[in-house]
Amino acid sequence: MARLTDIAQDWLAESIREGGHVIDATLGNGADAAFLAQHIGKAGTLFGFDVQAQALTATQTLLQHQPCQQSFFLAGHETMAKHIPRALHGHIQAIMFNLGWLPNSDKSIITKADTTIAALEQSLELLAPEGRLSVMVYPGHKGGDSEAAQVMAWLSQTCTHPAFTLNQIILPNRPTAPILLQVIKL
Repeated sequence: MARLTDIAQDWLAESIREGGHVIDATLGNGADAAFLAQHIGKAGTLFGFDVQAQALTATQTLLQHQPCQQSFFLAGHETMAKHIPRALHGHIQAIMFNLGWLPNSDKSIITKADTTIAALEQSLELLAPEGRLSVMVYPGHKGGDSEAAQVMAWLSQTCTHPAFTLNQIILPNRPTAPILLQVIKL
């Protein structure tokens, strides 16, 4: 079976057009940002968020030769709506969340359900019609199990509205494995 990160990227690629606007809500080491940047081209805009300066630095280094417009914010993803230009609200093609902690860093700094749910609520408003939201949750670490359960419950309740579809990909027989949540705004 393919890795969930590859599945997330392949699925998001279906909605991203050259010149589009996309968001990496959790920059980390920049892998998701690099994927998004490759798909939007030089006319597109990539917005990125992280609470750790080393994540912004790593992402900027990785993307230094990408021609797209880039705006990165040393801020939590729960602040994204105030950082994204108002004219782009409702016009974002794809948003990626890869929750948990920054690899090779302080594992006590993790995403939390309250700020993640606030960011997801904003994401649903920021997405364009047919826009896609990808959320990777990690129940296998301290705090991750609670965040995963709360995020999954919130999305399950919110996405019962006919304006959204929700899909969950859970690896069988692995209760602590990552879970991929996919939302399409109709």
